Amino acid sequence: WKDVPVAGGGGDAAMTALKAMVAAGNYPTASQMLGYTVLDYAAAGVMGDLTETAKKEGWDKSVPAALQKFSVYDGKWVAAPVNVHSVNWLWINKAVMDKIGGTEPKTFDDFVALLDKAKAAGVIPLALGGQNWQEATMFDSVVLSTGGPEFYKKAMNDLDEDSLKSDTMKKSFDNLAKLVKYVDPNFSGRDWNLATAMVIKGDALVQVMGDWAKGEFHAANKTPDTDFLCYRFPGTDGSVIYNSDMFGMFNV
Repeated sequence: WKDVPVAGGGGDAAMTALKAMVAAGNYPTASQMLGYTVLDYAAAGVMGDLTETAKKEGWDKSVPAALQKFSVYDGKWVAAPVNVHSVNWLWINKAVMDKIGGTEPKTFDDFVALLDKAKAAGVIPLALGGQNWQEATMFDSVVLSTGGPEFYKKAMNDLDEDSLKSDTMKKSFDNLAKLVKYVDPNFSGRDWNLATAMVIKGDALVQVMGDWAKGEFHAANKTPDTDFLCYRFPGTDGSVIYNSDMFGMFNV
């Protein structure tokens, strides 16, 4: 086994490197990737068949059906899911929240009002890294908040053309544009963990990020409800946007 690490917090650089390797016929034995990427490579016929192992170990019973949609292609197991992440979270510095007299935002308008309070207090309202995947992660939550779960499924999962061209989708982009106004001017290219550090240090009020951000707070010896707060993105309570890291094996 030969490791080929590729730097880059969200995996964009790794996926670019993987694409180049596959195009050159230089397949890795395995690669960590997300669901739709697995399906793309499976459709291209370059993924290995893990079905025998999956049957022996009972993956069909232990892996949730929602994840099997992305790890099984044409009746064959082509990837092994190793986790499930929940994405639609707000991570908030409690000291800053208390300082500005903020409360949990229940709606998108509440969230904007909270960001305005932070801005008025001279604190960076929203910590964000200007990388495609970070912006897309925030947009995911905005779409769910704006249109609700059924609209989200049609637009983001099914790529329904009417939904993608709808006024609701336009409003989702408008709402995203509202949030971007609360980001500091140095956000371009910032890694996600550096944005999390801004919240941990109290330089920023809030970050929209998946549950993996929790590890940064714990590594900094911060305590939930004492040092930081974690809420569902406003308007998404009761719904979960998820992703799953999977290891796909290639035909080598």
